[in-house]
Amino acid sequence: MQKQHIDAFKKIVGDEHVLTSVEDLHCYSYDATPGFSHMPDAVIKPATTEEIAKVLALANAEKIPVYTRGSGTNLSAGTVPTKGGIVLLMTRMNKLIEIDTENLVAVAEPGLIVSDLNKAVEAYGLIYPPDPGTVTTATLGGTVSENAGGLRGLKYGVTKHYVMGLEIVLASGQVMNVGGKNVKDVSGYDMTKLFTGAEGTLGVITKIIVKLVPAPEAKKSMMAIFKNLDNAGNAIAAIIAAKIIPATLEIMDNPTIRTVEDYAKVGLPIDAEAVLLIEVDGIPEVVEKEAAKVMEVLKICKADEVKMAKDAAERDKLWAARRAALPALAKLRPTTFVEDATVPRNKVPDMIRAVNQIAAKYNVTIGTFGHAGDGNMHPTIVCDIRDKEEMDRVYKAMDEIFSTAIKLGGTLSGEHGIGLGKLKYMEDQFGPVAMEAMKSIKRALDPNLILNPGKLVGEC
Repeated sequence: MQKQHIDAFKKIVGDEHVLTSVEDLHCYSYDATPGFSHMPDAVIKPATTEEIAKVLALANAEKIPVYTRGSGTNLSAGTVPTKGGIVLLMTRMNKLIEIDTENLVAVAEPGLIVSDLNKAVEAYGLIYPPDPGTVTTATLGGTVSENAGGLRGLKYGVTKHYVMGLEIVLASGQVMNVGGKNVKDVSGYDMTKLFTGAEGTLGVITKIIVKLVPAPEAKKSMMAIFKNLDNAGNAIAAIIAAKIIPATLEIMDNPTIRTVEDYAKVGLPIDAEAVLLIEVDGIPEVVEKEAAKVMEVLKICKADEVKMAKDAAERDKLWAARRAALPALAKLRPTTFVEDATVPRNKVPDMIRAVNQIAAKYNVTIGTFGHAGDGNMHPTIVCDIRDKEEMDRVYKAMDEIFSTAIKLGGTLSGEHGIGLGKLKYMEDQFGPVAMEAMKSIKRALDPNLILNPGKLVGEC
């Protein structure tokens, strides 16, 4: 990028909001995905939609790549500026514009932290259900762009189920509004859904309208221990078949159980093949009934032990085990790859078993935990990225994990997105016709290919 471009961007957003020092650029050369890094030419911190429109109009005219970024918690290299250009840092645009209790919606800027949104709406007895693991740091815009999920996905769905409207700046610098506060809207193409999960490849989101729901009045949590993985799988299906949809239904496999127990000493049995963690929520009377039914199903499915939390303290203790899964595994080695291959829920035992076989085949350490109720697994590989020979084995293991998920009728991502990390597997899942259709949408909305180029659908 030339100096004249830097000067022009400074005129738009102010000198102090354009970063060009090597130290600053390095901070935005990577995200939370190991193995991907590239220096941008500048980092621009806009404060308004109008500033973004001017930045994009100039970048489009000069064919300068633009990578929109929030907190950088992305786990698929979706915000790495692989072709230089500018990182458009959205953290200054962090206002909660409106809480509309009559229509049960909130309107916010993309830089608002998701947990801050939830804290604000709690005062009205409401919640915004999507809850990614990075909820205390992730920005709303980032989670919309990645269509993030979380522990409550089984009952409440993922981000796309709550995005009602968007303000978007296109690559040309033109501003467009799609969707709105209407509960029902079937006019035209569903542009709101198109831009939700587009990973910043089609436009820059500058305002978001999200649906809110009443906060549940009661919760009940329980833990089921299984010495047989198939019994755990049967229990997952049986709970749903009993017409109970838990808010959360999580699983940890044996390698994860052992690692968590060594790390957190929460009382997990290290000989168990699987642990299920379940929470039901809603109206108190219904919660009591559903919790009792879940306990009954778990016993029928041969759970070796079932523990019901008697109060909030015991509930927190149960969930401490699940919360410890990632930090416990990450502590083992310098590098951690957290994947999110997703399969039909009845294939969860097959997927876990396959991952353990792949780990043994390539002599790599993998712990699997995740959202069993919706089939969203997190095979987590711990390794040392500085060890080339080990990394060769790690990447071969990853290839087999994703090919296995696809063979089981699954998908590459349940909540982390594609970015660069899973790009090479996209045609395996979608085939050439669907890939070309997606690329044609990219070319139509971004003909100069400046927005997050090379991501999600690859080179166009």
